Amino acid sequence: MTTIPFRTGHGFDAHRFGGSPPLRLAGVAVDSGRGLMATSDGDAAAHAVIDAILGAAGKGDIGTHFPSSDPRWHDADSMEMLRSVVGWVASGGLAVSNLDLTIVAETVRVSPYRAEMRARLAAVLGLGSERVSVKATTTDGMGFTGRDEGVAVWASVLLIESASSGGPA
Repeated sequence: MTTIPFRTGHGFDAHRFGGSPPLRLAGVAVDSGRGLMATSDGDAAAHAVIDAILGAAGKGDIGTHFPSSDPRWHDADSMEMLRSVVGWVASGGLAVSNLDLTIVAETVRVSPYRAEMRARLAAVLGLGSERVSVKATTTDGMGFTGRDEGVAVWASVLLIESASSGGPA
C-alpha cells in the first residue's frame, strides 16, 4: 500500500471576553484592556493551531493533552504549549509545512500585529514567515463574535513526513 506523505489538519477555538488582560493572539498582545476567559493564557490562535496539528497527526485534541482540569495548565503560555506539540509530532517524523489562520473578531484589530504574529508562529513551527498566513475578518454584527462577546479562530495545517520517519520524503 502506498502512503501519501501529507496530512491535513483543521483546528478551531473560541473564547469569550472577560479574562485578565492582555488579549493574546499568536503570542502577541493585541489588546491591553481586555482578555479572554480560559484556563491557560487564552490564546485562541495558538489553541486552534495546536488542534490542527494534533488532528493532522492523529493525536487527539488540545483537551486530551492539556486538560483544563489539570492545574499545570492554569495561566500556561499557549505558545509554549504549541512548541511542545510541534516537538511531539516531529519526534514522530512529521513537520508542519504551512499554516493558514483566520481570526474572527468584531473589534479586535489584527492588521497592526499581523507581521509579528506570522513571525512568532513561524519561529515556533520552524518555518519561514512566507509559509504562515494570518487573516482576519468580522461577522458583520452576526453571532457571538459580531456582538463582540469574544474571538474565534480557524487554523489549517499541512504536515509532511520527514525523510527520517522511514516514510516517503
